[in-house]
Amino acid sequence: MKNEDVIRKAQKALKDELFASKIYARLSKTYKDERIQKKLLMFSKMESNHLSFWINFLRKRGYDTVNILKGSKIKIYFYSLLFRILGLGLTLRMLESGENEAIELYSELLESSELSGDEKNSLRKILEDEFVHETEFSYEESRFEEFLEHVRDAILGMNDGLVEILSVTTGLAGAYGSPFYVAIGSLIVGLAGALSMGIGSFVSVRAQRQVHEGILKNVAIAARYVPYLFQEKIMKFMLKKGLSKEVSIKISEEAKVNEKLLSKILSEEEYGLKEEKLENPLMSGIYTGLFYIFGSLFPLTPYFLNLPITISLFLSLFFAAIALAFSGFIIAISAGIKVKNKIMEMVFSGLGAAGITYIIGKVASILFGIEIS
Repeated sequence: MKNEDVIRKAQKALKDELFASKIYARLSKTYKDERIQKKLLMFSKMESNHLSFWINFLRKRGYDTVNILKGSKIKIYFYSLLFRILGLGLTLRMLESGENEAIELYSELLESSELSGDEKNSLRKILEDEFVHETEFSYEESRFEEFLEHVRDAILGMNDGLVEILSVTTGLAGAYGSPFYVAIGSLIVGLAGALSMGIGSFVSVRAQRQVHEGILKNVAIAARYVPYLFQEKIMKFMLKKGLSKEVSIKISEEAKVNEKLLSKILSEEEYGLKEEKLENPLMSGIYTGLFYIFGSLFPLTPYFLNLPITISLFLSLFFAAIALAFSGFIIAISAGIKVKNKIMEMVFSGLGAAGITYIIGKVASILFGIEIS
């Protein structure tokens, strides 16, 4: 890694640590849970300690850090407001994503020959702190696992409603000159789509849950009545995980006399199932259907305002783009992927589909003469 690359990464690290220190301190005042408050304050102090390392690192190489240390009050305020809106579950997921990026950045710097031995030792300690943060976030997130599952259903339903109704409205706008007809036609499609998506999600999740429950029941019966049949299989599972043969044998022997342990190992290792993670089909259907309707309102609302068709079309695309960006943002946080890339993907794919259907509507209007004004 060249020196200029090291400096660029160090400057980014300084900015990130400064932001993290301030946002953790700010969030500690937001949440009333004392345990969360203490953890966030501890993280803030850790990040403040990291700042000293990066300041010295850059100054030692002749780079001024004054402008960087000014930070951005607007960014802190924006993220504080955003985290209030998202709630603790999604906030923790987003903070964990930031810690993962820091871990990746520091691991790259540790490979550079531009750092001295003492600097690498200090950076390893910083990296250790980041892993502590990441572990703590994962632990806290587990308390919100069910909530995050429902967020996924809600956002997927909202996104389907957005894209499908945006495509329908733009297609009808291309065919009709009347925003009222576009609104009524799209509303009918939206309601039908919400019912279809909600029922489809319920049936799909219910069927999947029934299959998984059947597997878990059979595993529990086998673990209770014929545990000796699985001793060798358990040992092989453990060996595949990288455990020594001696430890693997001990675990298999323990599982043979421990019904719950045997059932848990077989369920997770052979079938990839955890009883506590089985999704609720009714809640999945409700979230998907309701948020499908909610998503459809963004592109649909402007047509009910009875504005000229061109203005209605523009506002529909504008509102939908904002909603698609938000949807992409939440999906990226939930999945732990890059926010910017997901937002761009969602916005361009949604508006792209709308553009194609608009052209189809225009062609249909010209061919069949169905324009209504």
